[in-house]
Amino acid sequence: MSASPFHAGELRVQERLGVREQIEPWARRVVRGFLPEEHRAFYAQQPFLVAAARDDEERPWVTLLFGEPGFAHSPTPETLDINTATAAGDALEGAFRPGSEVGLLGIELATRRRNRVNGQVSNSTAGAFTLAVGQSFGNCPQHIRPREWSRAPLAQARPDRTEFDHLPAALAEQVARADTFFIASGHRGAEPHEANGMDASHRGGPPGFVTVENPKTLSFPDYAGNNHFNTIGNLVEDPRAGLLFVDFARGTLLQLTGTVEIDWDSPAVAASASAQRRVRFHLERVISLEKALPLRWSTPRTNALSLRLVERTQESADVVSFSFEAHGGAALPAWRPGQHLPIHVPLGDGTKETRTYSLSGAAGTNRYRISVKREKHGRVSQWLHEHAQLGSDFDADAPAGDFVLNDADRPVLLWSTGIGVTPMMAMLHATAAEPGPRHVSFLHGARDGAHHALADEVRALARAAPHVRVHVAYSQPRAEDSGYDATGRIGRSTIEHLVPDTNVDAYLCGPVAFLREGVETLEALGVPPDQIHFESFGPVG
Repeated sequence: MSASPFHAGELRVQERLGVREQIEPWARRVVRGFLPEEHRAFYAQQPFLVAAARDDEERPWVTLLFGEPGFAHSPTPETLDINTATAAGDALEGAFRPGSEVGLLGIELATRRRNRVNGQVSNSTAGAFTLAVGQSFGNCPQHIRPREWSRAPLAQARPDRTEFDHLPAALAEQVARADTFFIASGHRGAEPHEANGMDASHRGGPPGFVTVENPKTLSFPDYAGNNHFNTIGNLVEDPRAGLLFVDFARGTLLQLTGTVEIDWDSPAVAASASAQRRVRFHLERVISLEKALPLRWSTPRTNALSLRLVERTQESADVVSFSFEAHGGAALPAWRPGQHLPIHVPLGDGTKETRTYSLSGAAGTNRYRISVKREKHGRVSQWLHEHAQLGSDFDADAPAGDFVLNDADRPVLLWSTGIGVTPMMAMLHATAAEPGPRHVSFLHGARDGAHHALADEVRALARAAPHVRVHVAYSQPRAEDSGYDATGRIGRSTIEHLVPDTNVDAYLCGPVAFLREGVETLEALGVPPDQIHFESFGPVG
């Protein structure tokens, strides 16, 4: 891999927004030149993939490739075989030829799991091709609308195809009510680089988040993500883009290609709730493929759960825990330690904002608990701290996420800092209650006693479970603080002392700088990389 996993456009956007120094060192670890084992297995489970490529006139388009699960499989970490072709009449029909640049997105809408991979086609035959992996990396789960898929027969072998240079009224209406679309973008640098090529990405929001300004112009908000700026970075270098809107109920594909301009800070951006930027898309060509897919999707599971706040607890100076039960005592969907709860928070102005907060309580109870840090500029966290009262009603989706405690019998290391303690708490509850003898090390860093959330709960769990060992470090302890084990930051010597066996399953949660240093420390000590699991966080509004 190159020294930086990002090309010039991505770096330029990161520098403009002041995040390059924070994100690049971490991205060097999580952007890989191969598919990790869990991602290889993930692709083999999918009935469809999102694919971005260019046509013979170099226009970018995005489409869906589909087949029985297993149509995509990875014979080696550096290759991904795709044993299917596009629908007949697709804008990318015949585009997957040797040398073609391709971006793929594996996305499991029901669980919000996702992975992106880009590369070049190394060989192809009729109805199949092999992708040589350039880069593989995770994707932000925010704004993915959960849907279940089902199999449906194709109405005809060749879908009805219509082509336009604008959006007719019926298609404009479809776009205006969409809650999901996919975008293709690309970059070709002067020098070879793994980040060159095509990228396929997901965009989602409440129905109507895409505005049809006129029959040839759309605009949509660009929300906060993982700060890689893969799509925006491509577009500042090459404004050509492709959009795909899927009619999930009818299996119809609506493909658009054109150019974009990025609105960084106009009043229109400020008027869009949670938007960081707005993107205006000027379409040049439209292709509609009626009933092109043998798949259908359910309506999104938005507001699937109706919850009532039954307990709130001040955990520290800036963290409050909120516990919810279902209305009428109904059973809540089960969840695994480490997963998060997508919750829809009703704000005072009549709007709702969705946030995903890690579940911090014990799994297996009929209650969900989240522990929320109050952020200085966080609209939602401030509202929860100030206005969420016992008896308040909330809607939520079922818990999701793949940062979860596994079932191996190896010793466990739970290592966090700040509000990263929240998924660690759920994992600690689970491991402390285990009847087996596996050793658990719980390491946590906080500023001081006033900002150490859930401290008493951790100590109580450890006292009741002899196989659990706790180590807490305060970076700026106060004179009145007690109950901590060290001053400063947790480093290699602490790990060596508390975790003598490197055959351990390690779980880390915190900001990217903490994760980078923690992963490097564990790998240097000999912990196998596939036994190091992590989840990053930033300020959550």
